[in-house]
Amino acid sequence: MIYLTYNDQPSGVFSSQVNDVCNYLNRDHGARIRLVAIISLHDFAANRRKIKAEVPNAWVLPALPKAKYWQCSIPLVALICLFTGERKVIARNIMATLIALKVRKMGLIRKVCLDGRGAIAAEWNEYQVVPDQKMKDAIFGQEKKAVLESDFRIAVSSRLVDYWRQSFGYNQNLHVIIPCTLSSDFKAPAFGDDEVAAARAAQGFPADALVLIYSGSTAGWQSFGILGGILGNVLRNNAKAHLLFLAKEDESITRMKKEFPSQVTNKWVGHKEVQQVLMAGDYGILYRENSVTNQVASPTKFAEYLGAGLPVIISENLGDYSDFVLTHQCGKVVSHDQTIQADPCSAAEKRRMAKLATDWFTKPSQKEIYSKLISFMNKN
Repeated sequence: MIYLTYNDQPSGVFSSQVNDVCNYLNRDHGARIRLVAIISLHDFAANRRKIKAEVPNAWVLPALPKAKYWQCSIPLVALICLFTGERKVIARNIMATLIALKVRKMGLIRKVCLDGRGAIAAEWNEYQVVPDQKMKDAIFGQEKKAVLESDFRIAVSSRLVDYWRQSFGYNQNLHVIIPCTLSSDFKAPAFGDDEVAAARAAQGFPADALVLIYSGSTAGWQSFGILGGILGNVLRNNAKAHLLFLAKEDESITRMKKEFPSQVTNKWVGHKEVQQVLMAGDYGILYRENSVTNQVASPTKFAEYLGAGLPVIISENLGDYSDFVLTHQCGKVVSHDQTIQADPCSAAEKRRMAKLATDWFTKPSQKEIYSKLISFMNKN
């Protein structure tokens, strides 16, 4: 079986949601999956090394410049299927799925599974992800084709399946829902009082501070225009409140630091250090505007926050997670005009957050669902 990606570059998300998934399915499910990653020529050699460092038997191949030439990769995938004898493909997102469907039409693939990561047509048009207007005009029909013509589907949220039903007329139940999961090397930290105090001290926060952490980009689709006002109110109303941006500094962060010089800091650390920094906080911030893109999303940050012991301050209608927060009492669901009232998080509460992450957002927690996927794909 092939797991196919197209024009997805190596990143933390790629590492945990592609490389780690392939390794997990091979190790724990005997799936015999080979990763085939077709990536940009830009920094090709370095990015190839990054992927193969984590998945040594991956085939990492170059794509023609510009995503609009995705069809030029169809012969390449056809040759791979012909050469390897592989006849089943799990394809990440729309373009990879369209490539696989074209090769299926040639008779070289028997089954195609769409690994649906979001509402792609909505994302391209709501957030101007691609500049090419012809591509934006075509993507709705292409996404519809990928959803309806695939033999099976993975969705990252139940809201995404609802979107498929409402937008494309999908009326089957040939799918599984698998949220974005933590890496297989995830291990819940020790959350004793001493460990929590040490983590806070390491980041320079007073013992009695209320520490809010925002991890990730503040770029457009992250809705920072709204979030900045909400967080500003918290800082004004509580002198003990501190806000840490775990992000590369940009204009939005610079403005916040200037307005609240003693309460706002930012830092950028490597992926392996993130959990240790998050342990110093009381809440993780996951606020997005109410767009279609965000209504169906499965942000990896949600699981990362819980895994580091942080309840989540989350916006309304964010994928399946706003409801999850209410059901499991693991944070606060806030609207754009709401004032956040929050108290420091105890070590016991941090342990409960980490257990939620272990029970719901690790790959072993999704074992039965992954088994259903592999079982379907392996049937003749």
